[in-house]
Amino acid sequence: MGEAGHPGKRVYDRWFLLGEKRNDVLALWEVQQYGRDSFGDPDYVSLYGLKPHEWHERGVRILGRTAVECTRDRLAALIGRDIAAVAQTAPAASPVVVDLFAGSANTLYWIKRHVGARSAIGFEVDDAVFELARKNIAIMGLGIDLRHDGYRHGLQALGEPGEDLLIVFVAPPWGRALSGDSGLDLRRTQPPVAEVIDVITAALAGHKLLFAIQVFQTVEPDSLTEVTSRFPWSALKVYDVNAPGQNHGLLLATWGWAA
Repeated sequence: MGEAGHPGKRVYDRWFLLGEKRNDVLALWEVQQYGRDSFGDPDYVSLYGLKPHEWHERGVRILGRTAVECTRDRLAALIGRDIAAVAQTAPAASPVVVDLFAGSANTLYWIKRHVGARSAIGFEVDDAVFELARKNIAIMGLGIDLRHDGYRHGLQALGEPGEDLLIVFVAPPWGRALSGDSGLDLRRTQPPVAEVIDVITAALAGHKLLFAIQVFQTVEPDSLTEVTSRFPWSALKVYDVNAPGQNHGLLLATWGWAA
């Protein structure tokens, strides 16, 4: 089937793209069909400020799992705006943004844009995701330093942040952590969110950190408490940009200072 359509009975939903299509580079019609089948919007997977047909024309390409796991423009822009609002209250200047699981790097792009960060660094350990994202970043001229490394080792190469505010975006793959019944269990992400936080705070103890953790509108209560109990200040936001029951949110939390 060509760009205009797809084999009739196949539904392009989350589970199909995380299953059969997980490691496939999607055709434009497949990206649009996923948006149409799952959200009623063929332009749902808008990235880097462009609709799917626009970024596809520029040469940008994504995998099936990236289409599901990436944060689209509308949501990423709201996330970036809210991070910037909290960052402005920090007793530090010249923020640096780090995305521990960069994927498409679209969220990192929007955070950098809203915060005015002096640098934006993303870590991506998966070979295929990294290679496509690296090419996409170059095509779009995003000014993002994408590193083919895991966050544990990559943090050691960041150097001394000094008095800068380090904004840490945490969005590990959800996989089976998201349930239609109980919502998102932060203990079942890959890796668990609390584990990620412990690694970061141990590596950067004594520095001013602003964590931005992507969540779902419904979060398993005990898993949320396990995360928020680690911080002196936190705030939870939910973005009403999808149909009820399909919305994402953001948990903002500080380390080394309080907003």
